[in-house]
Amino acid sequence: MSSISRFSLEGQVAVVTGGGGGLGSAGALALAEAGADVVLVARNRTKLEAAAAAVEGAGRRALIIEADVGDLPALEAAAAQAVEEFGRVDILFNNAGITNPQSLLDVAPDDFMRVLEVNVGGAFHAIRAFVKPMLDRGYGRIINMGSILSGRGMANRSAYCASKAALANLGAACAFEFGGAGVTVNTLGATVIVTDLNRELVRTQPELYAQVVRRTPIGRLGETEDLMGALLFLASPASGFVTGQTLYVDGGYTAG
Repeated sequence: MSSISRFSLEGQVAVVTGGGGGLGSAGALALAEAGADVVLVARNRTKLEAAAAAVEGAGRRALIIEADVGDLPALEAAAAQAVEEFGRVDILFNNAGITNPQSLLDVAPDDFMRVLEVNVGGAFHAIRAFVKPMLDRGYGRIINMGSILSGRGMANRSAYCASKAALANLGAACAFEFGGAGVTVNTLGATVIVTDLNRELVRTQPELYAQVVRRTPIGRLGETEDLMGALLFLASPASGFVTGQTLYVDGGYTAG
């Protein structure tokens, strides 16, 4: 296998949850540029259409599926539709997620649980739905969108910290369950990547994010492009002996 083909996704099919914006649309485009057709799953059709246009602009096919990651039957139907349309599923980028910038004493219990339901429950549903065609074929790559907070704490992010730690360990457990069938499961431990999800928080809480920058050897917050190389590695044949890991893409934040 050549060094280029190790990272090629030519002929493969990738599923991206939360595929309509931020890291989802950027990830979908990166996967398409590496050769994959892309199934885009999210609730906002307008954003999905924009992401699909970018995928098609890269010369790959895109399938839009409006579905909520909290709805397991909807995701099972989405998996069936993806296989019917493309004949296979090779990659799942579990990207859908939300946050809640409140302290433990301020956050409402329902809001705390909502973050867990989307970030952990949504990934659980997506894995259950989309791993089945991977197991049938004996090949697959599952990448969960984690965080530096998968392994660290931060004030006023209790729900998000809990969800991202759980997501990383869910991935590790799945690595044991699916590894023998040729399916790897890993987590991307990203630092603060400035996207539509958190752009307003970065603007309104400058001191909090300045603390992240001060702890980061590279000295800045992340941009979407910073994450794409690691995503493509974990999605590609090159990562075939890497599973159950959290790969931190954080400018060195977790080094200290």
